[in-house]
Amino acid sequence: MVKIENIELGEFPLLLAPMEDVSDPPFRMLCKKHGADLMYTEFVSSEGLIRDAAKSKKKLDIFEYERPIGIQLFGSDIDSMREAALIAEQACPDLIDINYGCPVKNVACKGAGAALLQDIPKMVAMTAEIVKSVKLPVTVKTRLGWDDHTKNVTEVAERLQDIGIKGLTVHGRTRTQMYKGSADWTLIGEIKKNPRIKIPIFGNGDVDSPQKAKEMRDKFGVDGIMIGRASIGYPWIFDEVKHYLKTGELLPKPSIKDRVEAAKIHLQKSIEWKGNVLGILEMRRHYTNYFKGIPHFKEFRMKLVTENNLEAIYQTLNEISHFYTGMELNFA
Repeated sequence: MVKIENIELGEFPLLLAPMEDVSDPPFRMLCKKHGADLMYTEFVSSEGLIRDAAKSKKKLDIFEYERPIGIQLFGSDIDSMREAALIAEQACPDLIDINYGCPVKNVACKGAGAALLQDIPKMVAMTAEIVKSVKLPVTVKTRLGWDDHTKNVTEVAERLQDIGIKGLTVHGRTRTQMYKGSADWTLIGEIKKNPRIKIPIFGNGDVDSPQKAKEMRDKFGVDGIMIGRASIGYPWIFDEVKHYLKTGELLPKPSIKDRVEAAKIHLQKSIEWKGNVLGILEMRRHYTNYFKGIPHFKEFRMKLVTENNLEAIYQTLNEISHFYTGMELNFA
């Protein structure tokens, strides 16, 4: 049984990665339904929380059916991060996660996210302040290092464990790589094999199939796997990985009806959480992912991303189901 402090996550937990504009409550609900064991909010700006910015506060919304769930914070100022962690704790998540891995320019160039990999003493000091300040378990997500010359994650793992973090997720790329090239899990495996390391170690990067999940588990001995991009428009990945690890067999791919139903639920939850206008608008980015790879989809897609009338959107989704049912589809 893998545990983060007293939070039981099962024998080999699958984690949903925190993803900006993706892992909000509507999407998390679908991932939970399809087998995610631990989920995280989108990453929340510490400065936004302190300033009481509406967008940052909204990201603290969590629901009972999502548990266990962590709120992930990012920032560059130690005092701000400590204060933000205390605010996040009041939203009653199960844990607080610190983002030391985000590579995007508007985060890293402000000294937050993966930028902290260039200043390990500051990373350690920031983490120590947060661990001391909150009563909840604190976990960290990071990368191998800033670039190929500074892959310092093995040192980072020991130092962060020593100051009290309860779990560590490592993405198998450097910040310089962004999301290019292949993820290298070698150092993740080395951390897991280190006899000094007692906390759970989760691997992240390029797990896009049940077979790949099994390979990473067997080869590197991680305690669990975090899945990000492969879940976008495809929450079934969690069920598929679990089934394959248990039985060695692949589940059938979701049908067109399954995909339409998931899109409808996602839309419905999006409206419930964000309101009619924003719910419809922000759902548009997801349709292509749900129906990726099906032929002659352009006309349906144009309807879905331009229509503002909810009834008309549902009608288009029903048309998609009717049009493709019985057709031999090779989903991308």
